[in-house]
This record gives sequence, C-alpha cells and structure tokens, in this order.
Amino acid sequence: MNSEKSLKGLKREDFIENLSYDSVIFGFNGEQLKILILEYHNTGLFALPGGFVRRDESLDNAVNRGLHERTGLDHIYLEQFHTFGSLKRSDSEAMKRILAGNGFDLNTHEWMLDRFISVAYYALINYDEVHPEPDTFSDSINWYAVDELPPLMMDHKKIVDKALEVLRSNLEKKLVGMNLLPSKFTMKQLQKVYESILGEDLRRTTFQRRLLGMNILDRHEKLFQGKAHKAPYLYSFKSMDTIKSKEEVLIQK
Repeated sequence: MNSEKSLKGLKREDFIENLSYDSVIFGFNGEQLKILILEYHNTGLFALPGGFVRRDESLDNAVNRGLHERTGLDHIYLEQFHTFGSLKRSDSEAMKRILAGNGFDLNTHEWMLDRFISVAYYALINYDEVHPEPDTFSDSINWYAVDELPPLMMDHKKIVDKALEVLRSNLEKKLVGMNLLPSKFTMKQLQKVYESILGEDLRRTTFQRRLLGMNILDRHEKLFQGKAHKAPYLYSFKSMDTIKSKEEVLIQK
C-alpha cells in the first residue's frame, strides 16, 4: 500500500476507498532471482511497490501505471495471484510514520490510515531493461535477492512468499521464463532461471532432455564466445499460438 508519483494532490474522493494493490516485481540478473523493494523516507521501512486505484481506472490499469512509474516499462507480464484481507494486515502507525516522515498532513490523508484490502500481482521483467525509480514517499528502490530481503512492513513478506509459491507452480504451465530472459538464450541460462525460482540445483542432462521434450523451444545459431567446439546453441521460446496449433493437430490425429 504505497504511493503514486503525484501524491501532493492526492484526494480521498479520487480513489476507491479501502482498496490497494501490491506488486512483487521479479527480475533475473543472470545468477539470482531478485525483487524490487522500496525504502520510505526517514522511516527505515521497506515495502513492495504498490498503490491505490482511481475511480476512473480499472484495477489492471492502476497496477500497470504503478509499474511503469517504478520501472519505466510497458507491456509487462502481470499475474494477479491473491487477495490479502486479514484484519491484522493494516498498520496505521507505520503509515503515520510514512506520512509524517514526508511532511504530509495527517488530517488531510487520514483515509490512508484505514484498513485496506490489497490485491497482489507478480510481474516478470527483463532485469537489464529496468531503471528503477522511487516514488514520492520513498527515497530508494533497489533489487534484492529473494533470499536476502530486508525486513518488510505489514504482511509484505507473506505476499512475497505467496508470489513465489504461485510462480513456481506456473513455471512450465505459463512459460514464465520467457519474461526473465533475453529473446535468445542458452540452455544454461534457462536452467539458471529455473534453479533460481525453484531454489534448488537441477541435473543438466535431465533438465535439457525434459525441456527439449516439451517442444516449446526453437534452436538457433551457436553462441561463439570461446572455443568453437564448446559454443552452446541459442534458444528461444516458441509462440503460444505455435504451441497451441501443434497441440490441436496432435489431438485431431
């Protein structure tokens, strides 16, 4: 439950009351799965990027707007994965610290101290394309490895844990790796993504055999960086339309 870029003019009547969103933004730096985390001005509080929903926009548009403001990216892969509505999740004292630490009038923004139900999304983005931007309330936004997160406010650690659980279950069903890798990648890079998400090492030969057997990859030219005989092939994910059309042919047969 964070802020927008223009909170100086934020008015209660412009937003749907008691509804917020939080985003778990995943990126892969080639070695580790990471998450974008905000730190609020003058508070020492860390949180997931999030925000409120305006009355004249859809929930998805609100989330996309917030992600664009924090990453500069459009057309991000988004998955709505859970709604958090525990009676204990809101923390008015933390929000008071955030408002006071940024010089906001508590009476004017009293509505932000109320209980909020949060709809959670996870996003998968290309780590190298992101230039993280803090919002009005925060003085920094940085990448943290999933196993090296700072203490998060409210129930944001639970939100991260749930996002990881859903991401793992969706790993092959929705080909989420394509959103964390460049358009062409080596089998080693793909295996690294799987291992970083699953939190475990995978046997190379078994992994390669299984992925190739799924018929979801196109093989391209070799990546020549060192010795020619050791150059690995580059791969890309087939389009979902191609995969579906082949599945329909097999069903018809």
